Amino acid sequence: ALEKAGYQDEILFSEKAAAREKSNVESLITKGSKVLIITPVDGTAAASTAAAARAAGVKVISYDRLIRDTDAVDYYVTFDSIAVGAQQAQYLVDKAGSGKGLPLYLYAGAASDNNAFIFFQGAWGVLQPKIADGTFVIKNSSEAIALQGKAELTRDEQAKIIAQVTTDWAPATAKTLAESNLTTATAADKGDVYVLAPNDDTARAIGDTFAADKDVKSFVITGQDAAPASVQYIIDGKQSMTVFKDVRTLVDDAISAAVALLSNTAPNAQGSYNNGKIDVPAIQSAVVSV
Repeated sequence: ALEKAGYQDEILFSEKAAAREKSNVESLITKGSKVLIITPVDGTAAASTAAAARAAGVKVISYDRLIRDTDAVDYYVTFDSIAVGAQQAQYLVDKAGSGKGLPLYLYAGAASDNNAFIFFQGAWGVLQPKIADGTFVIKNSSEAIALQGKAELTRDEQAKIIAQVTTDWAPATAKTLAESNLTTATAADKGDVYVLAPNDDTARAIGDTFAADKDVKSFVITGQDAAPASVQYIIDGKQSMTVFKDVRTLVDDAISAAVALLSNTAPNAQGSYNNGKIDVPAIQSAVVSV
């Protein structure tokens, strides 16, 4: 897309290593890059990377994941991550109807990914009133149970819950955690269950684990990304929903922001996200519940 817009570009992959990411960025700065689009491996660790770019006069666009705890981020191109979590949770609420005492299992993404917090924040805002009124009963997080009376959680409070229910975005980790949760749970904690799964890859792993438990009669489970394998799971009745995030829209928004910065004009931001240091202007793409 950048080449079509008439710009030179280089793409470097950091292979999940924050140190390599910083080295890559330093290389691009040395080569004379004017704008960096960074999807941080670790949002907090990337602060020093962004600061190095700022010191060299390079503009920084944080892409999909927010770089935290620095003022050296110019723009954040993202999907509406609060809406992702809210749509997942609303699906569970809608399926619960007028039920009471329904078993609820919570799962989250990686603690190193700021998006995991935003997704969980969006979900908690919808689920918490239905936990407080007895519709749902949390079964797999003592920290969430301790905080279930709070409509809004601090980041530290979210971190305590996420530490107990993180999948690290890894299906194998999600499967092991779900197995552990079901082993600890009694038959009464199962039956017809509701599962907040953070994305499609983990949803399939968690769903398969719940399906294999003889005490689980049925389960409603969320997802995210509209991964082809999970679309098939939805068709087959093995996953309940997903949230489609059209990456083409995100690409277009990132390119538009980069071109605006290269032209010394301000990208068209709508709202902002606080990264612990500043409110970073955000360009947000819509998401669709499937």
